[in-house]
Amino acid sequence: MKKKAMTTTALLTAIVAGGGIFYFAHVRPLEEAEAKPMPTAPVPVVAATVTQHDVPIYLVGVGTVIAYNTDVVRAQIQGELVSVNFTEGQKVHAGDLLAQIDPRPYQALVDQYTGQLQRDQSQLANAMTNQKRYTQLGDKGWATPQLIETQNAQVGELQGAIKTDQALIDASKVQLSYTHLIAPIDGVVGIRQIDVGNIISPSTASGLCVVTQIDPISLIFTLPETVLPQIQQQQQKTNAPLKVMAYNQDNTIKLDEGLLGLVNNEILQTTGSIQLKANFSNKENKLWPGELVNARLLLDTRHNGLTVPAAVVQQGPKGPYTWVIKPDDTVAIRQIKVAQISDGQALIDSGLDANEQVVVDGQYKLQPGTHVTLLHGKAAQEEAAQDAMQAPIP
Repeated sequence: MKKKAMTTTALLTAIVAGGGIFYFAHVRPLEEAEAKPMPTAPVPVVAATVTQHDVPIYLVGVGTVIAYNTDVVRAQIQGELVSVNFTEGQKVHAGDLLAQIDPRPYQALVDQYTGQLQRDQSQLANAMTNQKRYTQLGDKGWATPQLIETQNAQVGELQGAIKTDQALIDASKVQLSYTHLIAPIDGVVGIRQIDVGNIISPSTASGLCVVTQIDPISLIFTLPETVLPQIQQQQQKTNAPLKVMAYNQDNTIKLDEGLLGLVNNEILQTTGSIQLKANFSNKENKLWPGELVNARLLLDTRHNGLTVPAAVVQQGPKGPYTWVIKPDDTVAIRQIKVAQISDGQALIDSGLDANEQVVVDGQYKLQPGTHVTLLHGKAAQEEAAQDAMQAPIP
């Protein structure tokens, strides 16, 4: 019995020892591995460097292009339109013949008054000859004073008639010149409003056509009244017209560059804005009357300004911020102050330093302290596209 008890005890001891060895060799390492957090993979992001350079400061507004001059070509006399000498949309110069009114009635008047003038001139010559003769006879006592005075009066009457005839001729020639409808300014001819064979007169409301001067051309745009002191201060500082750039509506094409010509003399009370007028040479005719464009008034230039891509700027409860990449490849939130965003670049007033790295794309995956890995080139574009597709809808 004693031997059997010792055998049982030894067997139990061996079992317990084997179980302990198995636990410490296999089970406990698995428990410890499960208890330890798995290391998170770095988040791929697209980064950019804070650059330092001269940055133009713009005031941006919306404006409408207006013609420098616009003239409706109207008839100053009545008559039949016998020819049209322009093509719609054609460029013309001041003095170019645009159309012709039948000149025959007005030429006939010129001929009539010219004939009267020649008749009166002949009568005047005869009267002056008689005046001279009667004066000589009067000196010798052979002609009465009454006869001489009558002859002098006749000479004066004919001299007045000649002046009247000449005035009628001049007036008729002016009327005759009105049969030529000419371009009053350099510009582009619009749609023809009347056809050949119709009667045109000063009462024709639409006239013949409209000539619009587009070289140079003007732009009227508006800015908030709050920026007026800045504009006035800069004008006094530079003592020269400020530059204005005109862009198309989506800001992808620069149309022309001109100079500020006018700050209007009153503020629009209904909108709290001020109107400004800029003039452009428009040599390439990229600006067109009635076109809606974006205007950028160059107010100043920030020397050594700090810029980042506009996508870097995020909006939070405390205002604009950005994700800054630290030297250890972790990220942190940095509150910033933005001066302006133009052409896809944000000008930073404060919060960043030159040559710091900031996150351009992939921000929605980040938390303070997150490790990141930087994407470059084509990989960055593909990753950015995937992130945009997988990003949660706000």
